[in-house]
Amino acid sequence: MSKASVFVACALFAACSSNPALPSFGTIPQFDLTAQTGQAFDSHSLDGHIWIANFIYTTCPGPCPMMSHQMHGIQAATASTPEVKLVSFTVDPEHDTPPVLAAYARNFKADPARWTFLTGPMAKLDELGFQDFKLNHVDGNLDHSTRFVLIDGQRRIRGFYLSSDDQFPKNLLRDLKRLQSERT
Repeated sequence: MSKASVFVACALFAACSSNPALPSFGTIPQFDLTAQTGQAFDSHSLDGHIWIANFIYTTCPGPCPMMSHQMHGIQAATASTPEVKLVSFTVDPEHDTPPVLAAYARNFKADPARWTFLTGPMAKLDELGFQDFKLNHVDGNLDHSTRFVLIDGQRRIRGFYLSSDDQFPKNLLRDLKRLQSERT
């Protein structure tokens, strides 16, 4: 078989592959915030890890409790892969202090080794929420996206998942497995 035939065969195989690489929607820059423990959180601790992020607030009467319940489900579904991290950012940093976030985390049985709740200056959370995650402003009005975000080990956004979509957990977990297979 000639080199040209091998190249064509490889190109056809790649084009027919049922699992193309997930798209990249941008990169999350390094950030420093405060965790529910009250300790400083440096996003470099997420480097090399696949992680899932969302934006919530602890006094939310609407979708946040469901989103946190869904995140707990993702925590359970990925229990055999502790390198997968979960991060919930508050959109209400005035109220959601580390002790408030810690109580909220306990309520949702968050594994502190894997699921971190973050707060910090509103301006930094706004920059992250709107510019970096492409979700929502964090400006005191408490409106926020109900999407989850899948981020790879190089901090690239690889997927968005609407929490109200019935297929969301299944699709997110499928894509997470695809990311894991990209790493091997």
